[in-house]
Amino acid sequence: MTQNPPFAALLVLSASAFVAGTTLLAKMLGTDVLGPALHPLQISQGRFVFALSSFALAALVLRPSFTRPAWAVHTGRVVLGWGGISFLFAAAAFIPLADATAISFLNPVVGMLLAIPFLGEKVGPWRIAAALIAVTGAMILLRPTPEAFQPAALLAVGAALCLGCELVVIKRLTGREGAFQILLVNNLIGTGIASVAALAVWQMPTPGQWAALAGIGVLMASAQTCFVQALRRADASFVSPFWYATLIFAALYDAALFGVVPDRVSLFGGAVIVAGAGLLAWREARRKPAPTLAGVTPSAAIPSGSAPMPPAAPPPSRPRR
Repeated sequence: MTQNPPFAALLVLSASAFVAGTTLLAKMLGTDVLGPALHPLQISQGRFVFALSSFALAALVLRPSFTRPAWAVHTGRVVLGWGGISFLFAAAAFIPLADATAISFLNPVVGMLLAIPFLGEKVGPWRIAAALIAVTGAMILLRPTPEAFQPAALLAVGAALCLGCELVVIKRLTGREGAFQILLVNNLIGTGIASVAALAVWQMPTPGQWAALAGIGVLMASAQTCFVQALRRADASFVSPFWYATLIFAALYDAALFGVVPDRVSLFGGAVIVAGAGLLAWREARRKPAPTLAGVTPSAAIPSGSAPMPPAAPPPSRPRR
């Protein structure tokens, strides 16, 4: 497919808006906005059930071809993704959306660090610099002081660790299966795991809660679709930093519905994150567009929760940046 970085950036920004919408709905479900609060495990189940329904309907229409899935790899990936998204939904009920999202977005750093010993990857200086700038912005949003610390923030840390480990497992799927198949199998296994986990805490949702659960699934399916389409049009190293716009969308949603207005620190942190994405976009724009993705295929880069792929290492035939 022809490379189109501007359109790829727009797709990732759309995906980030959708993902921020899922955390907003999860916060509404985890509080008493739409009725008696639902348990995070039930919210996670709803995310998988309705996302699976979306992809199953698409499969009936598109009739894609399938190969034999790597069930063990898929299962390991889904367990980590399910754990990560469940932790994130739990954190969203107790702390501001921007804070919960910011902490969970440390997962690309976790994935990058784990990829060095487990996958033998090397990461160039430009990608490291862009990631560090973005993470710095996330830390500014966190306000990591003893006075501002909340125990619920540890739930978001758990999300970051799970989703970071998931990124390493995702790499095992590189080149093995088609993108649509990975999405369908991911949500199929995730629905089974999440449904079993939610049995002990499941309660009948209100009509508004049913709508919100369906919204989470559809928004997540839309985000995954936008993300993989973006990866078909630009390097993963180019599109990944734009995913941090989720923090900005989360802050805007929180302000609109819960009255949590971002202060100067939040605005500065968001600006730093955008600067990190802008640095990489400028650097990549000075290079000749690559015919393929840098070190990762679209089918390998689809997050099962809300995690983006970390900036990928360039292939050996290309110079390190």
